[in-house]
Amino acid sequence: MNENQPIGIAGAGSIGCFVGGMLAAAGRRVALLARPRVVKEITAGGLRVSNFDESERTVPAAALTLSDDPSIFKDTPLILVTVKSADTPAMAGLIARHAPDDAVVVSLQNGVGNVPVLRQHLAGRSVLGGMVPFNVVALGDGRFHRSTSGDIVIANDDAGTAARLSVPGLAIRATDNIDGVQWGKLIVNLNNALNALSDIPLRQQLAQRNWRRLFADQMAEGLAAVRAEGITPVSPTPLPSGWMPPLLRLPDAIFEMLLGRTMKIDPEARSSMWEDLQRGRRTEIDYLQGVITAIADRHGLDVPLSRRVIDLIRKAEAAGKGSPGLTPEQIRAG
Repeated sequence: MNENQPIGIAGAGSIGCFVGGMLAAAGRRVALLARPRVVKEITAGGLRVSNFDESERTVPAAALTLSDDPSIFKDTPLILVTVKSADTPAMAGLIARHAPDDAVVVSLQNGVGNVPVLRQHLAGRSVLGGMVPFNVVALGDGRFHRSTSGDIVIANDDAGTAARLSVPGLAIRATDNIDGVQWGKLIVNLNNALNALSDIPLRQQLAQRNWRRLFADQMAEGLAAVRAEGITPVSPTPLPSGWMPPLLRLPDAIFEMLLGRTMKIDPEARSSMWEDLQRGRRTEIDYLQGVITAIADRHGLDVPLSRRVIDLIRKAEAAGKGSPGLTPEQIRAG
């Protein structure tokens, strides 16, 4: 791949539009496969991407290849998959039918099971795992705001795909242990559901010790499960995964000082699962807490909090009224 060849974004929602927008702002050719609503927004006013550091860039619609038709991938040698995990098989089928046979496919998705699914449907193509550590909020009218810090990580390959994708404002690093990195992100992402149930911004949630204790207990269940599988998670933060539960339980002032040194979070940042509930969409709970309970079933582990959180998220999905606005005590109850 050279810088003049297009980069496809397969499923341009919040993460896909932000990543695609940053690539396009750096002069890369970008083809966005998006829902008609997103296509309409960007066509009307361009693609606007902003960051927690208050920087902002606008990419004119004319500078993008923008469509809800997957045939836009016919000459695309590199495709970044950014759909929800449940949509991976369908998107893989579209890529198989429309992208070049030698296209490199990179999964920038939550969860740990997407790469095997992509490889199953895309035999013969190079499929790389990836991890996006930051949140992106869709603000409407073609605006997408990155609200937390961290660098994208993708699997190392002979073509140096990570280095070729990295652009100013969007650092992308290579790793020889993408499986460990993805498991580490899954453990941290167990807070997605807690934040969705809370109906409060992420920074406000993490500023309260009762919420952090709940998150710590959720992480402890997750860590016990993955270790039972023989997996060593690699933390997406500067702090090792095993340190996180005790650190989360620290008094507010100490934790706030620690958080400020390791991660930047916008005051209004929220989890993608909160956004799913607000928009009446199916969440990724089966690919987060659901993975932990499946492992627990195999090993005879007790993970009551994970099961409780799954139940509450499914009830919120069924109700279709957005976040239920629960307290930590209400989540623990039952």
